[in-house]
Amino acid sequence: MSITGAYIAAALTEEGTPLPDGHRLFTLADRADLAREVERFGSSVWPELMLHDPVADRCWTHMRTDWPEYQLALLDAGGTMAAVARSAPLSWDGTLGDLPRGWDAQFSRSVEDLASDRRPEALGAIMIVADPARQGDGLGGLMVAALRTLARSQALRSLIACARPTLLERYPLTPIEEYARWTREDGLPFDPWLRIHVRLGGRLSRPEPASMRIVGTVEEWASWTGMVFPASGRYIVPGACAPLTIDREAGTGVYFDPNVWIIHDLA
Repeated sequence: MSITGAYIAAALTEEGTPLPDGHRLFTLADRADLAREVERFGSSVWPELMLHDPVADRCWTHMRTDWPEYQLALLDAGGTMAAVARSAPLSWDGTLGDLPRGWDAQFSRSVEDLASDRRPEALGAIMIVADPARQGDGLGGLMVAALRTLARSQALRSLIACARPTLLERYPLTPIEEYARWTREDGLPFDPWLRIHVRLGGRLSRPEPASMRIVGTVEEWASWTGMVFPASGRYIVPGACAPLTIDREAGTGVYFDPNVWIIHDLA
């Protein structure tokens, strides 16, 4: 069943999470004309290195062509993009053992399920981006809630997110397994993005130190980061949540982006 953005917005209001005044929610099935702006807006906040994941390059187009009803765009009263939420359904039996080994594996499974006509049981969050100028307005949490509502409307039992913690790039030498355990005095996660998910009912699950794999030549890494890599070794680069490994002999650099699985049980 195809669900409209207006349906999701109405359901959010009933749940006590209304859209901000004057805002409207659309899916790309509602408004295919928003696709280009959704893409521009979604990629605008990421460091350059995050735009070169080969799995994303291979799978990305399916969100527009095969799952437009799972792509959400929030417009403000003036029609300007305020937030987006990208997602794709996938099979998952609900066990830790069947959980994909990171973001790349999650996205790949969604595409493999599509090709084999396998029935999805979960909705996988691919990306949620809110306007940085509106930090504090709660738009990130609103879009998580919207994905939860969307998943329920499709009779999916879970929303799962292999989340990239917001502040981890400030602590790139801290293993994700340790960072994910950091909490504030109130017991909630230290990281703001993880904290938003937990407040909405998500539970932190398995850390994924190699959630995304990005490989490039030394020259490409220099272009992506604005740095020079004179010798082989590990480097801290802008926007990365873990060290980059450079191999001058091979002429390549390899980066693994660490994430944390968050599971929203919807049954």
